[in-house]
Amino acid sequence: MGVKQYKPTTPTRRWQTGSDFQELTTDKPEKSLVVPLKRSGGRDSYGHVTSRFRGGGHRRRYRVVDFYRRDKAGVAAIVRTIEYDPNRSARITLVEYADGEKRYILWPEGLKVGDQLMAGEEAEVKTGNAMPLKQIPPGAMVHNIELVQGRGGQMARSAGSAAIIQAKEGACAHLKLPSGEVRLVSLDCWATIGQVGNLDHEAISVGKAGRSRWLGRRPHVRGLAMNPIDHPHGGGEGKSGQGNPLPVSPWGWHTKGRKTRKQGKYSDRFILKRRT
Repeated sequence: MGVKQYKPTTPTRRWQTGSDFQELTTDKPEKSLVVPLKRSGGRDSYGHVTSRFRGGGHRRRYRVVDFYRRDKAGVAAIVRTIEYDPNRSARITLVEYADGEKRYILWPEGLKVGDQLMAGEEAEVKTGNAMPLKQIPPGAMVHNIELVQGRGGQMARSAGSAAIIQAKEGACAHLKLPSGEVRLVSLDCWATIGQVGNLDHEAISVGKAGRSRWLGRRPHVRGLAMNPIDHPHGGGEGKSGQGNPLPVSPWGWHTKGRKTRKQGKYSDRFILKRRT
């Protein structure tokens, strides 16, 4: 696992970097765990664009990843392969359980082919094992953390992510999330020991616009470069600033710092320290 440099055969190639994929053990996914993936193009069920600048990109197939793991409590598993997943920044690993079932889980840093895994309250506290937070000692790094008991892992799932258990108080654990936020999470929620692999993902430079198109990202034009009819920031002689006192969207909504979280939300009481 590392960052690969390219020979500067073109101006964009000079600054482009990529992953060397040294940690992968196969390039063929498990057929039984691969399903078709329909792309939305950033549109909702009504056909309205709700997420701009999305579309195109390379065709992908979805790998069914198990974020739950509760239903396999007490069943031993062996790591078979470490694979690439085009739908996420993290790597995934194929595990085979003692009953013959195969599943994908997120690959934690340090896990190797042939290692044994276990889920459940009786599991050992070691990388790759999943268990309730009440069984994990303070100071441990965890990922794939449940936010609501029984819903499956929702937090700390991207490449290099991990949360730290700072303390336990009453029925909750104090979790410091990758964003810096400190949050109360029920001790009955499950988490997986260790840090998500592919730590060098943040060091990769896309290098050229075409590579962004491969990923399904369309061009994002600055409002300042538009005409006044197209954007509130457009127009003016030369590189003039926007006429509004604050940066706004094409429809006049405040951006860059505008709070979008609803006031008085139920989960606010579980946040001990904001990420800001």
